[in-house]
Amino acid sequence: MPEQTAEIIPLPPKRTARAPEPLWRDVLGDRLRRIRHDRGERLADTADRAGVSPQYLSEMERGLKEPSSEMIAAVAGALEITLIDLTAAVVDELRERTSERQAVGNQVGLSLVA
Repeated sequence: MPEQTAEIIPLPPKRTARAPEPLWRDVLGDRLRRIRHDRGERLADTADRAGVSPQYLSEMERGLKEPSSEMIAAVAGALEITLIDLTAAVVDELRERTSERQAVGNQVGLSLVA
């Protein structure tokens, strides 16, 4: 009887799930909340000056709303920050978060099988 040998077939590389890219509305909301907290303001006070409800501002800060540019400008004005400065800060943070995400995604995992 001839000797049979098994063929070893390499498995395709395991695909790792990529973390989702950060959303503009999430980063915008985080930034608005930080600015408001840094100013020591209550949500209701900022919302009142911006002409929005506290609930709407809360939803903006939590990234649950896709606010219009008019709403973003109103809240920025209430926080005494220009729309361009707010936008630049959000873009910078998006770049930072994306760079961190890519750095984590480029790490190589090794395992030893005995």
